[in-house]
Amino acid sequence: MKWVVYMLRCRDGSFYTGSTNNLERRLTLHQRGKGAKYTHSRLPVKLAWYEEADGKSDALRREAAVKRLSHAEKVSLTESCNPAALCDILNHPLK
Repeated sequence: MKWVVYMLRCRDGSFYTGSTNNLERRLTLHQRGKGAKYTHSRLPVKLAWYEEADGKSDALRREAAVKRLSHAEKVSLTESCNPAALCDILNHPLK
């Protein structure tokens, strides 16, 4: 099963980082305000970055590493992401 580490940009400019094995479902939950307490009060959120991981343990390790990045480093990471892929993610969920 593929796992994904993702980062959302919140309305206030902050980032939320998480991991999941179903990105489409998780993004829908976040947009409905049911994804996490942090994002609930910072809607709307937008997918800013994601990367696939080999499994749950790898995803959790990468998530922890991304959370330790500074805000500027997170901005840099999101700028390296392919915007077209982010636009298509809801129409073509990762498997």
